[in-house]
Order: sequence, then structure tokens, then C-alpha cells
Amino acid sequence: MRLLAPIRPSLRRLLALGAALALLLALVIGPGAAAAFAARDTDSFDGNIFSLYAGNGSLVPPRTSLEQALADQRTVVLAFYLDDSSASKTFSPVLSELQRTWGTNAELIYLTTDNLQNRPDTGPNDPAHYWKGTIPQVVVIDAQGKVVFDAAGQVNTDAIDAALAKATGRAAAQGPKGTMERSFNEFNSEIIPAR
Repeated sequence: MRLLAPIRPSLRRLLALGAALALLLALVIGPGAAAAFAARDTDSFDGNIFSLYAGNGSLVPPRTSLEQALADQRTVVLAFYLDDSSASKTFSPVLSELQRTWGTNAELIYLTTDNLQNRPDTGPNDPAHYWKGTIPQVVVIDAQGKVVFDAAGQVNTDAIDAALAKATGRAAAQGPKGTMERSFNEFNSEIIPAR
């Protein structure tokens, strides 16, 4: 008595094709599926941190260079970050808020530090001149090219606002003093007045 009849050639080809397709899907989708999950509290690369975590992809690339902004005697907010840094991801809403409050009065130049590492400083027109090797870092330069603020880490928006008010001669944004970050989902957050 035969328990299993021989598989017909057409069925054998169909099974081989199905197995090949399953293997292909496992190879193509499998490794990529883990990369599709973004997390603000990890040092993983998730893409543009401003569009993902601050809801504002218009911040990068900067619309002008540091050299041009200084030549035009514009106040500059120079910020250094990395897309694969949890500290930078957390700080991105603060930098986005600066566009709302100071975007017409200052040049916002936000740069990843990848291109600045291990290269010589070529002077005050070079962003590497201001970067101290930490991220995030915010530098405010007035219209005369003088640094009026330089701080690293999770800098309070009030401190940056005060430096920009001093640099531009314009009053800081009115409203309650003190701000805090409020997360409204696992990716995005906003800057709100402190309670």
C-alpha cells in the first residue's frame, strides 16, 4: 500500500515557486521591517528628525550658508545635531519652535556634525569654528559676528529667546515665561508654556 503518491511535476514546480517567493519575501521584508520602527529615545537612524519628531521638515537643509548670513550681517542661530541621536531627536521641537518665533529675524542654520568631524577649522565663516564636539549645541551669533550665546544639551527656549532678543534688539516673544515640551504621540511633541 502506498501512503504517498508521487507529486506530479506541475505541482512540484508550483511548490518550488511558492518556496522561492517565501524566501524572497523573508529576505527583502524581514530585515527592513525592524528598521521601520522609529523611536525618539534611541540612537537609531530614523530619517530627518525635524519632519519626524518636530513635524517640520522645512528646517533642513538651511536656506543660506553661515558665510553668506554673516556677510549679510544677519543674526544667526547655528545648531548642531545628528539624526541618529536621541538627544537631538528630543531637542528638535525646540529648534522648530525657533522658526516660528524668530524665523523672520534670524537665519536658522541647523547642521549635522557628520561633515564637521575630523576636519580643520577654517575661521569664523566655517561652522566647524563654533562646534565644540557635543550635540545638540546652539550658538547665537549677532549681526556683527559676535557669539552672544553658546550652550549644549537640552537648552531652555527662554535662554535662546533672551540671546536672540539681545542679538536682534527685538523683544522676545510675549507670553508666559518658561516653556516645556509636551509629547502628543510617540513621535511628535510641541513646545508649550510651562504651568
